[in-house]
Amino acid sequence: MKHETRDRVAVTARDPQGDLAADGAAAMPHDHALHAHDSVYAALDLGTNNCRLLIARPSGDGFRVVDSFSRIIRLGEGVSSSGRISEAAIDRAIAALSVCSEKIQARNAKRLRLIATEACRAAANADHFLDRVAAATGIRLEVIDRRTEAHLAVLGCAPLIDPHGRGAVLFDIGGGSSELVRIERDDSGVPHIKGWMSIPLGVVTLAEHFGGKVVSDQTYHAMMREVTAHVAPFAERYGDDLAGLHLLGTSGTVTTLAGIYLDLSRYDRRRVDGIWLSDDELTDTIAKLHAMSYHDRASNHCIGVERADLVLAGCAILDAIRRSFPLPRLRVADRGLREGMLVQMMREDGAIAVA
Repeated sequence: MKHETRDRVAVTARDPQGDLAADGAAAMPHDHALHAHDSVYAALDLGTNNCRLLIARPSGDGFRVVDSFSRIIRLGEGVSSSGRISEAAIDRAIAALSVCSEKIQARNAKRLRLIATEACRAAANADHFLDRVAAATGIRLEVIDRRTEAHLAVLGCAPLIDPHGRGAVLFDIGGGSSELVRIERDDSGVPHIKGWMSIPLGVVTLAEHFGGKVVSDQTYHAMMREVTAHVAPFAERYGDDLAGLHLLGTSGTVTTLAGIYLDLSRYDRRRVDGIWLSDDELTDTIAKLHAMSYHDRASNHCIGVERADLVLAGCAILDAIRRSFPLPRLRVADRGLREGMLVQMMREDGAIAVA
């Protein structure tokens, strides 16, 4: 577990930029810097479970999405046991990243950030994988550390912090790691990161260890205990004086729970992003999901076969967080690292104002 304290949300360290090709094209050319408002930006997040791309233009104090892509690829499948990214996972990743490369070029995006997270941090053959990706797709991925991952999640989700509240405990349940951040507003209302942490447990790693298709009550509570033990040092330091705070969750786990709660026949981001769920509503929805068979989960349009064996591991992580930070409300964010990267790049270029 890693944690650190006290940074402005609006200011994060600038990390080396990934680029599409080998010529360093990610940084905006100097003679185009004054035309940032007309530029097309691309942010790619290659996670342990998903490959996600967002392409956007600056618009007002935010941005307008012009293209996107998302595919579950399970890059980290087996990494926790073998220490390596498998050939099958490499093939799935290259297929998805080839689509991303085509979209980036078709939209003529010039300002890029293309990141990879926990699977590439953990795998012994990560360098080989990155070289294979670059050769096959032209995409050069930047492997970010957990601190940067937490900061980007905050940048992407900050607009959903209750404007009338004191702050939030943000969490991002990933495939191979999970991040928590305590955010508080200062006297002028600007949100600050008071503390953050990351643990090497996510839905893929937890489901592979405990099993995900059939999850008994005993197994579920064992998963919760595992996560709680990792979160405990952070909760001891930042779990006091929670008045005026709420939970803010960004992950497939919380968006899936929102879809189940709303009883959606098909997932609808417009109805999910920003929705509030009370503690009782979360408890009831998790119980409903836990009562489903694997077949029922796989058949549900808000879950699907690709998440059916992972979603209960995600719920166990969420319940461990809820136990450590007993807050009455959760706000659901269908946004995260990609939005954070876009905001950061556009602010750096002066295309949108710094909050």
